[in-house]
Amino acid sequence: MTTMSDESAKAIELKPKPREMRRSKPKQLPPYHVILLDDNDHSYEYVIEMLKSIFGYEEPKGYVLAREVDSQGRVIVFTTHKELAELKCDQIHSFGGDWRVATCKGSMSACIEPAED
Repeated sequence: MTTMSDESAKAIELKPKPREMRRSKPKQLPPYHVILLDDNDHSYEYVIEMLKSIFGYEEPKGYVLAREVDSQGRVIVFTTHKELAELKCDQIHSFGGDWRVATCKGSMSACIEPAED
C-alpha cells in the first residue's frame, strides 16, 4: 500500500461542503380583481359571449355575472396577479362593440383593483 507524502497531501485542496440550500416557499404575488363596469350599451348576450371568450366561463356563470353588473353597476369577474389582471382588462377593452345594440360605441369598460387580503 502506498502512502501519500506530506507534499502530495498539501497539494490536494479540500473543498468545503456546500451548505444545504434552504428551500423557501415561493412568494405569492398580491392578488388583483378584474372589475367589469356596467353601461347601457351592451346586452346580456354580449356580456355572456365576452366572458366565455376571455375567461372561458360557461353560459350560466356568464349570465349570473351579467345580471350582477347590471344590478350593482360593477362585478368582479376574475382575481389573479397584477400582470394577468391587466391583460384580461385589456382584452375586455378590445373585445369590440355589441352589434345587437344600435347605440353601442365599443367595448365594455373594466378596471383592476388590489384584492383585499
